[in-house]
Amino acid sequence: MGLPSEVDLADPDLYAEGDPDAEWAWLRAHRPVYRNPAGATAEFWALTRYRDALQVYRDPSTFSSERGMVLGVDPVAGDPAAGRMLVVTDPPRHPKLRRIVSGIFVPRTMHRLEGRVRSLVDQLLHRVVDGAGRCDFVNDVAARLPVAIICELLGVPADEQDWMYHLTSTAFGGGDPAGSAEVSAVERAEAYGDILLYYGELAAERRRRPGDDLVTLLVHADLDGEPLDVEDVLVNCTNLIIGGNETTRHAASGGLLALAQRPELWRRLRETPTAVPTAVEEVLRWTTPGMHVLRTATRDTEIGGVPIRAGERVVVWNAAANRDEDVFADPQRFDIDRSPNRHIAFGQGGHHCLGAALARLELTILFEEMAKQVTNVRLTGPVRRVRSCVLRGIRALPVELVT
Repeated sequence: MGLPSEVDLADPDLYAEGDPDAEWAWLRAHRPVYRNPAGATAEFWALTRYRDALQVYRDPSTFSSERGMVLGVDPVAGDPAAGRMLVVTDPPRHPKLRRIVSGIFVPRTMHRLEGRVRSLVDQLLHRVVDGAGRCDFVNDVAARLPVAIICELLGVPADEQDWMYHLTSTAFGGGDPAGSAEVSAVERAEAYGDILLYYGELAAERRRRPGDDLVTLLVHADLDGEPLDVEDVLVNCTNLIIGGNETTRHAASGGLLALAQRPELWRRLRETPTAVPTAVEEVLRWTTPGMHVLRTATRDTEIGGVPIRAGERVVVWNAAANRDEDVFADPQRFDIDRSPNRHIAFGQGGHHCLGAALARLELTILFEEMAKQVTNVRLTGPVRRVRSCVLRGIRALPVELVT
């Protein structure tokens, strides 16, 4: 097949009905460093091969994050959170800020959270099963788990977490710029403003009364001899809310859909619980919720023999790299026994996702508990996908969980 000359990988409509695997495969074979034309956004270089992705991830001095890390950011104005929010910060500030934020994502915390995650999963599944087993898995299970856990890490009291779930669902809409007919742009902006206001008040409270949470770490942190200011704290709280929510939500939903379409794999998980961790890695590769990351070249360079000029934008398509035939055997097959599985669903290098261990913990416990309690998963209605080139996910997944 030939690739249409007008294809625009930034067009969200390309992802609304499914995955552009055919386009990615053609690009890897014929134009792995592809000059994406101006369309939904300004021109950029699109990378679809695994080895080219690693080159960019491992060279932050040549490929900067500070001019934005996803498409949609004004390439001239840049990202207003640059140098403040961890994901849009370069060395030398980035590793210093990362050390502060990573203080909560330590093995001791993950061990402490394991019981809480298992208890919450059990509650969510029992609520569905007690309601005849039918649910929208995205909104009733997959979205609620990570919001509750990231709120706990940030220090949001238990009785305010449901309210925070509704705020984040309204403000961020699962990453879907089209959103739903019920939520207007004004409502989204108001919800986002309420989130910032809430964390501003929580930060002030933690300055007076420190707790065992990430907001406390941020407000009492010292970076180059200076405390983080209020804006630093707020943008990094927002970053953690989005990051802590989206990966687990979309990986869980996409993974369950893949398993529902292959009932024999669900039976294998039920019969062999020890297969769940390996299956989770395949779920992450298969879904790759963070579909791309953007970098800006700081100097003239080249990728795959193609010249890249200083100031040009380079976009690593994680989802395409995770289907690279040179790295993954039979990459279009969902294989829960795949090993090794060197996917880059969490990125690579200095910007490797801080919450990777937490996401793995949540997904592992979710699928372990479901495999114990659910004998079969049946689709009961149409699957609605997120209309976005940023997040690869599902907005609605109507299912019946048969016990």
